Amino acid sequence: MCLTIARRVTSMILIRNYVLYTELAMVALDGVTKIIRRAHCVVSWDGEQGGHVYRRDVDIAFGRSIVAVGDDLEADGAEVLDGQGFMVMSGLVNIHSHPGEEPLNKGLRDEDGSPGFDNTSLYEYLMVLDRDLAGMQAAYRVAFAELLKSGVTTICDLAVPTEGWLDVIAATGIRACVAPMFRQARWVTDNGHRLDYAWDIARGREGFERALAEIAQAARHPSGRLFGMMAPSQIDTCDEELLRDAHAEAVSLDIPFQTHAGQSLTDFHEMTRRHGLTPIGFMKKIGILSDRTIIGHGIFLDHHPWVHWPKTDDLGTIARAGATVAHCPTVFARRGIMLDHIGLYRQRGVNLGIGTDVYPNNMLDEMRLAIYAGRLMAGNPRDATLADVFAAATVGGAKALRRPDIGRIAPGAKADLVMVDCRAPVMQPCRDPLRSLVFSASDRAVRHVFVDGDQVVKDGVVLTIDEAEAAADLYEAQCRAVEGVPRNDWAGRTIDQLAPPSHRWA
Repeated sequence: MCLTIARRVTSMILIRNYVLYTELAMVALDGVTKIIRRAHCVVSWDGEQGGHVYRRDVDIAFGRSIVAVGDDLEADGAEVLDGQGFMVMSGLVNIHSHPGEEPLNKGLRDEDGSPGFDNTSLYEYLMVLDRDLAGMQAAYRVAFAELLKSGVTTICDLAVPTEGWLDVIAATGIRACVAPMFRQARWVTDNGHRLDYAWDIARGREGFERALAEIAQAARHPSGRLFGMMAPSQIDTCDEELLRDAHAEAVSLDIPFQTHAGQSLTDFHEMTRRHGLTPIGFMKKIGILSDRTIIGHGIFLDHHPWVHWPKTDDLGTIARAGATVAHCPTVFARRGIMLDHIGLYRQRGVNLGIGTDVYPNNMLDEMRLAIYAGRLMAGNPRDATLADVFAAATVGGAKALRRPDIGRIAPGAKADLVMVDCRAPVMQPCRDPLRSLVFSASDRAVRHVFVDGDQVVKDGVVLTIDEAEAAADLYEAQCRAVEGVPRNDWAGRTIDQLAPPSHRWA
C-alpha cells in the first residue's frame, strides 16, 4: 500500500518531528490502515524543540504505528475518520497502578488512615480483605475500562501474579508493562502503632524466580503489547542482596526497575534506623538507583518538612542518576499526605511520571489533582502547570518505561491515540483544548481510543470489556472479601468498624 501526500511531508519534517526515529523517514510510507482527517487540534511532538505543540487542521495517517502527520494525506484502502471537532492526543502512559486490587476497596478505604502510622493506610488496612481470583479478575476489567476511557493506552501493573493474569490484561486491548512483585517480609502490627516485619527469605527468592518467568512469558505473549519490569515490592521488605539481584536482572534484560520507596514516614524512619541513610541514600549506596529505576511515590525524601532530616540532597541524587519518581497524588491526598512539591522535583531535574495508584483509575482526574496539589504545596500557581503534568503523563512515563515509541504523536511512534470531542458541552468554550479536558471535562469528553492502531473505545464505550458485567462481578467479589475482615484485622474489627459508612443507616 503506497501513501501519497498531496502536500508532501518531506523527510526533513519527519526527522524534525521525531528525532528518535529518523531512520523511518527514509523508508516507504506504507502500512496505513486509518487516516484521521482534518483534526481540529493535534497535540503533536516537536522533536527539534523536545516538547508537545498544538497543530490545527491536520491529518494523521497510521497503521500499527504513526506513518505521517500533515496535510491532505491519502492511502489506498485506508479507513478515513472525521477529525473535525476533535482534539487528538497521544495515549497517556500510567507508570504505577494496582488494577487487580484497588477497585475492590471502593467505598471502604476512601476515608481511612492509621493515626499510629502517620495516617498512611498501608499497615493496618492493606491486607484485611480476602481477595479471590474471580474478584481480582473483575477488578482488572473495571479498572481497565476506567483507564481506557480516561485516555490511558499504556499501563504499568504492579501485581502479585495470579493465574491467567496476562491473558486478562491482553484481552482488554491495552498496552501493559507487567511488574510481578515479590518481597521477603510481610508487614505485621498487633497494636496499630508498631510495625514489625515477618521475614521469609526463601519465599522472597521464589517470588523473584517467578517474576522472571512471568516477564519472559509477557515478552512472548501473542498480543505483542506486553512487556516486563523488575519490581521488588518495597524498599523495606527486601534485603540488599535481593534488591541488587533484581536490578542486575533489569539491566541484563534491558527493562525498567521499580520499587516503592519514601511512600510513608514509617518506611523513611525504618530505613534510617537500619542503615543511617534515607531510602534514596540506601538505593544509591547499593547501586540500584539508575536511569532505569522508578521510585514508587518518593514523597518522604530528605527535604520533606515532616522528616526533619539534616541533609537535603535526595532530589539531586535522583536527578543525577536519571531515575524517575512515579507521582500518584490521589491515594495520598485522601490521607492528608502530599509530595512536596512537583515543581521542586522538576526544578531539580527529576523525571516525573504519573500513576493511578488507587480507584478510580481515572488518569485525567489524577493529572488535575497533581496540578492542584502541587500549587497548594508550592504556595503559587506557577510551579505546577498543565504542560508539565501532561509531559509527565506522556513522555515522562515513556522515558521511565524505556519506550521512546509511546507518549507522543510523531512518525514512527506507536499508534496509541485518543480523540477528544471538543464540541461536547463540558469542553466549551474550547479555547485551549487540553485545559478544557483536564480542568473541566475529564473522561466525559473522551470519545475514541486506539492502541496499536486498533480501536478499543468507540463513542465513549469500551469495546473490549462488558462494563456492566464487570461491575456486577466486582460487587459480588467485595461482598465475599469483607467477610474475612475480622479474621485478618489485628483487633478483630468488622468492616463497619474499620470503615464506617459516611452516614448512619436509619
